[in-house]
Amino acid sequence: MGSITEANQKECVLTSAHLPSGENGHQFIPEARRPDIESSFTRICSKEFSESDPLLLNAGTKLGQHQDEPQNFHVQEMPSESIWAMVIQILVPFLLAGFGMVLAGMLLDLVQHWDVFTTVTEIFILVPPLLGLKGNLEMTMASRLSTAAFIFRLVYKWNMIIGNLALKQIQATVLGFLAALVASALGWILEEELFMNHVALLCCCSIVTAFTASLLQGILMVGVIFGFKKVGVNPDNIATPIAASFGDLITLGLLAIISQGFFYSMEPYPYITYLVCIVFLSLTPVWAILSLRHPESQKLLFSSWEPIITALVISSLGGLILDRTVAEPMLEGIVLYTPVINGVGGNLVSVQASRVATYLHFHCPPGELPDDSKRCYCPCRSFYTTGPNGRSAQLLLMLAIPGHLIFIYTIYLIQGSSAPPTAVFISFYLVAAFTQVFLLLGTADVMVHCLWKCGRDPDSFSIPYLTALADLLGTAFLALCFLLVSLVT
Repeated sequence: MGSITEANQKECVLTSAHLPSGENGHQFIPEARRPDIESSFTRICSKEFSESDPLLLNAGTKLGQHQDEPQNFHVQEMPSESIWAMVIQILVPFLLAGFGMVLAGMLLDLVQHWDVFTTVTEIFILVPPLLGLKGNLEMTMASRLSTAAFIFRLVYKWNMIIGNLALKQIQATVLGFLAALVASALGWILEEELFMNHVALLCCCSIVTAFTASLLQGILMVGVIFGFKKVGVNPDNIATPIAASFGDLITLGLLAIISQGFFYSMEPYPYITYLVCIVFLSLTPVWAILSLRHPESQKLLFSSWEPIITALVISSLGGLILDRTVAEPMLEGIVLYTPVINGVGGNLVSVQASRVATYLHFHCPPGELPDDSKRCYCPCRSFYTTGPNGRSAQLLLMLAIPGHLIFIYTIYLIQGSSAPPTAVFISFYLVAAFTQVFLLLGTADVMVHCLWKCGRDPDSFSIPYLTALADLLGTAFLALCFLLVSLVT
């Protein structure tokens, strides 16, 4: 066995010495910036993977390809993208996602008067964390798969898909359970009383909602990413907005229906919520085994918990603000706009984070930064540079105000109100939304580069933090907006 291993390692080292160079038509890479391909091949032979290796062909082989075949690492030239193609590819899914968030806000405004929402008010604390699952899970998976699909470095495509879906299900179950516990704890601290039946109801509704929504959206994301990739559309511009457009509406609808159903079932069948929680939690070892069987998700099963749990806590703080403001007469209507401002901010910053991550995957190995990012760093750099990331940041920031104007008047038209929104409200709302997006885009550029410099995959780590921050900033700025409007008028 030892001789076989030594032979394989020797074979890999010899192969790496004969990799194709610029003579074969590939782009020439200067020696100072050329990745250590020999060490990558040695890692493959010894089965030592870095965090991003399971998803990208940084150190791996394609399906049906042997290890003795030559591999190219960072030798592709990043495809050019015209400004108009980028505008169209970002604008269409952005508007689609925004209309989905508008419907989600109107749905939340409708169901806030249901019995379960008026009796168990801690459900409002659950809303931002559960809606944030699209950032913690769906958008994160969409960004990883988009990066892999876009730069032609897929490793065992179906294994990667199955492993990611299984990983997402265990994450959704655990996060749903933790979100319910955090909501119950915050409600207990504020109200100074705790009802175990309410805790069981929150856990049951949160787990079932998170599990079902994650499964439906995960399957949808796989089809969207690889479908658009085949027709030549950049998945980085499409995948995360599509995840956002369906995520809020699906999650809120499931939460309302499931919570109302279990609320009415608690009296005749008091133990049904406990039984459902036990069943779904007992399935987590099954998803864990499926994830462990696929190297594409094995590493992330152990390394991806820090960002999503931290993001859950941050989103819960936004939910606490929503829970405290929803009953205030002067803040009436805040429920209607919360999914819109949170969703738009998270949508725009996710697109930028995914694009920057793809750019870094193309231009430098993990742990190193491009030459233009090694100088003294300014958080506002994205808004005045002329590179592809600068253009996308400027475009995304420009979309914030006209996009929100469209969504505000869409809400007005669908609701059929007698009077349109006042100029004072629109002004304060647009200032809040613009400030939120500006802060998020600046934070995204810093965070993605810092994560890459630390050797962590930005696709897996940045988006949960950024979407959670979008929830917190959006809810806080929106509450301040409504408060200022009430004081002025």
